[in-house]
Amino acid sequence: MGQKGLSNFFENYLKQEPLFMNKKALQSPYTPKTILHREEQMHQLASILAPSLRSERPSNVFIYGNTGTGKSVTIQHVCENMVSIAEKNKLNLKVLYINCKLKMVADTHYRLVAELARSFGEEIPATGLPTDEIYKIFIRSIEKEKIMVIIILDEIDQLVQKAGDEFLYTLTRINTELKKAEISLIGISNDLVFRENLDPRVKSSLSEEEVSFPSYDAVQLQDILKQRAKVAFKEGVVEEGVIEKCAAHAAREHGDARRALELLRVAGELAERRGKSIVKICDVDDAEDKIERDRVIDNIISQPKQFKLTLYSIMKVNNEAKNNGMHIFTGEIYEVYKDLCFKVGLRPLTQRRLSDIISELDMLGIITTKVISKGRYGRTREVCMAIPNNVINIVENNLKEGLAL
Repeated sequence: MGQKGLSNFFENYLKQEPLFMNKKALQSPYTPKTILHREEQMHQLASILAPSLRSERPSNVFIYGNTGTGKSVTIQHVCENMVSIAEKNKLNLKVLYINCKLKMVADTHYRLVAELARSFGEEIPATGLPTDEIYKIFIRSIEKEKIMVIIILDEIDQLVQKAGDEFLYTLTRINTELKKAEISLIGISNDLVFRENLDPRVKSSLSEEEVSFPSYDAVQLQDILKQRAKVAFKEGVVEEGVIEKCAAHAAREHGDARRALELLRVAGELAERRGKSIVKICDVDDAEDKIERDRVIDNIISQPKQFKLTLYSIMKVNNEAKNNGMHIFTGEIYEVYKDLCFKVGLRPLTQRRLSDIISELDMLGIITTKVISKGRYGRTREVCMAIPNNVINIVENNLKEGLAL
């Protein structure tokens, strides 16, 4: 597309009637005014946290449930209401929300405590101070404000995975050092067995109260999508059956509302991109393919270099085997992998380590493997690609580019 063609494209795009009114209503950070199908959990959380409005420390809470079951949006809704009441009644209450999945914010003990201290206006360097020193600064700042602090640690399992659970014990013990302030912790996790692996001291102090979020069913997901679609789209642009299809798809995937909302948003974007005036059921099918494709590609891009090189070796062997109508085995992959290592200047891993990476690629659903017995010659593994055909070329080109091959 030349410069003139590009200008015309943008001019025509501006003339086109948009389908969306407020796309943010279908994205993760959006908090609706009414939270549907979570009345019981809201009531539980409100009852547990209400004492903080009387400057009494509420119990620590552990919230758990599958991805997309409304955990974060519900606790944020409850806390926003509490903060609003606290401000109206001139009560000293602060809620700190930290997403433990974010790098450079909460991926180490140091960064987490530094982030908490910065929330009170303290200037903390990115590195250099002992963690104990930052704790002291944080404690001093909340004591000075004589405040009730509720700390929400979303995806807490991610932080424990990276930094261990000792920091949790330290955080739950801070109240013993406070005289004029109080702290309450709320941990949110998608990992239903995460709590079982915690140190018993941490487990008992973190889980003073527990609130479980069950998965949504298809009817509940339809209600949620209808509520958000009213805000997100112009009236009458979503064809009948689109919302039902998005809900049914997400209901199959553990009742994940986030997944249903993403599907509806991408379907709308594809329809708009094609200059349509209505979002149709076929746009949902295309959105499903696109999301799956993007997810596979993102998963592969985030892997270390040795993973990428192993996968590229499998693809190379697979292409040759396909042309000859043959199966591929780990021994052939290793030979191709070694040659590629020399090309990109990487030291080859042992065959055993490469076999481990192949197992991990299998677990990620990128390939499938099957153990084949070769009688007295031992056993080998047959390897097949599990990436959808419409993604293989994109992934291959991506790997070539990333590995400079």
